[in-house]
Amino acid sequence: MDTSQLLKGVLDLAVLAVLDRADGYGYEVVRALRGAGLAEVGDASVYGTLRRLYGAGLLTSYVVPSEEGPHRKYYAINEPGRVRLRETTDRWRAFATTMEGLVGT
Repeated sequence: MDTSQLLKGVLDLAVLAVLDRADGYGYEVVRALRGAGLAEVGDASVYGTLRRLYGAGLLTSYVVPSEEGPHRKYYAINEPGRVRLRETTDRWRAFATTMEGLVGT
């Protein structure tokens, strides 16, 4: 199984974790994920995840004007997003512990 298949189940958690550290625009989130070691994450997947999380009411957004290029739409995690992040983090840790018990030595 390649890493991209594993990412599908945890991309929401990864994006929320990045935005919990700092607000960011789409490509900035992509770079943060890749910089953290998720090299196979796709731009379209991250942008779709941002739109979905925003639509679910877990993120807010605002536009920052730019004189050198297009305006950037920044995303910020809100309180419902932080609640979801905590819940998902707990589930992820339990799952990772279970998997480590199965495949670890």
